[in-house]
Amino acid sequence: MDDLQLIGIAWRLDRLRWAPTDVLTNIVTSDGACMTPATGGPPDARDDREFAKRLCGGCPVQDECLELELRTTGAETVGVWGAMTDDDRRALHPHWLRRGERIDRGER
Repeated sequence: MDDLQLIGIAWRLDRLRWAPTDVLTNIVTSDGACMTPATGGPPDARDDREFAKRLCGGCPVQDECLELELRTTGAETVGVWGAMTDDDRRALHPHWLRRGERIDRGER
């Protein structure tokens, strides 16, 4: 992902900056598409980015999931969260930090 895409994502997450971490956790665990058992195994994908998009495709809480992951793990993020690969989230993290304070940063 290029910097402009990452900056756009960081701006989009601003609407969640004052949502408490426990509220985000509840939203993601109750409404996240990945929180219900999948049938048929993981989606086929050519690379990690495509896998993330397919795994999270149609999930109604992708932004909440992404915000939560950035708050709680920051640059140490691994796996698929918010329809992004860990490499993409690590690249997003400094842009996200520049967007300013959050209500809280969650547990680290």
